[in-house]
This record gives sequence, C-alpha cells and structure tokens, in this order.
Amino acid sequence: MVDPMHFEALADIYSEARPPYPPALWNALGGLGVLQPGRRALDLGAGTGQATGPLLAAGLTVTAVEPGCQLAARLRSANPEAAVIVERAEDVELPENGFDVAVAATSIHWMDLDVVLPKVHRALTRRGIFLVWRNVFGVPDVRTPFRERVARIVQDRGAPPRPGIDAEDVAELSAELTRTALFSVDVVRTFRWSIELNDRQVFQLFSTFSDWSVEEAERAAAAVRELGGSVVEHYMTWLIALTAT
Repeated sequence: MVDPMHFEALADIYSEARPPYPPALWNALGGLGVLQPGRRALDLGAGTGQATGPLLAAGLTVTAVEPGCQLAARLRSANPEAAVIVERAEDVELPENGFDVAVAATSIHWMDLDVVLPKVHRALTRRGIFLVWRNVFGVPDVRTPFRERVARIVQDRGAPPRPGIDAEDVAELSAELTRTALFSVDVVRTFRWSIELNDRQVFQLFSTFSDWSVEEAERAAAAVRELGGSVVEHYMTWLIALTAT
C-alpha cells in the first residue's frame, strides 16, 4: 500500500486531515532570508498546498507541481495565485534558472533523486536554495498511552518496515541529497511541537498515511475514545536547507 498516489483517493479530506507545518519552521525560513517577496518558488509534490499557501502569503510567486489530479484541483482552488502543474517531479519540464527557491515538503521520499536532483539544480538560479522538510508523526523518545497503542497496531501488522530512508534519519538523507555534489547543506534544524487531536482527527490523519489501512486508522481512533476522547500527539519537523553549487 506504500504508493504516492494513495493520497489522491483521499483528496477530499487531505487538507483538513494533515496539520499545518509549525510556526517555528516558517520563522526559521524567515530568519534564513528565504521568504523574500518577489522570489520565485517551486513547490514539488505540493499536495493540496500545505507549503504553497504560506509561500504565497509571504509574497513569493509559486509554481506548484502535484501529480494527483484531485489534489491539484484542491490546491488550485485554495491557492488561485499559484501556477499549478499536474505532473510528477521526475517528469515535469522546468525552465532553466527559472526559480530562486525549490521546496520539497514531506514529499522528497517519493522522488527518484537521481532524476529530481539534476532537474532541480538546472531549474534553480546560481546559488539557488533547495529546501527539504518533513513532518514526523510521533517522536520515539516521547511515550504516551496512545503511542503505546499505535505501536501495538503496527506490531500486529506483521509487515516489513517501510522501504526507503527512515523519516527521522536526517543525516542519511542529507548525504543522499549531496552525493552528486550538485548541492551543499547549509542548515539542518529540527522543531518539536505538539497538537491535541480527537478521535475523528486521528482517524482522518492516520487514514492519510500510505502504510496504514482504514481498519488500522479506526483502531487508532478507538484508542483515542478509550483514552478519554482526545490525545496530545508529539511531533517533529526537520528542515534541510541546501545551496546549489
């Protein structure tokens, strides 16, 4: 079930189900001088616009690339100022030196880096910035009764671990992003945050996880109900800021 188009079937709930990126991330990007009005940004794997919207609000012009037709339709409806391209990052045709900033927000793990990194490098201006970040849902060193229940659901699955780089292994991803020498890492940061969710919100959120079934998401929602009707989830967002060399 690990399929990037899993999200397309959930386009109706995706934008509501996924929490926004934390303010600390946007504050950090502002501090790095990335969010300058008039800059041209490329948002790869844009979903329904979780990164596109704040980028537009900061005054950047945004070209959003999203392969899912339904997701792209909702992105376009919510962010009419964005130029939306319905295409995979690997296949999209991009202008050379056409962007000052490229973003892959909770999407890089779906992409073939051998194809995408040279494409992004060509599309960026000299010394252009490539921002890669991801929300990690659940922090291993914070154990709660709800997280114990989540771990039990995953254990009962009996499936092999999810393929690809571990969502929390920022060092490994940084190495992958720089192995072609097209980019160098400038900044790596992590931001910890929390959010209170009820059973409906947990069901919707967990339903959007590509390696979770509907039945498993319902088990998670049932756990919330049994634990009093709401839970505080502890999450993390990591950021890698790279410069085109």
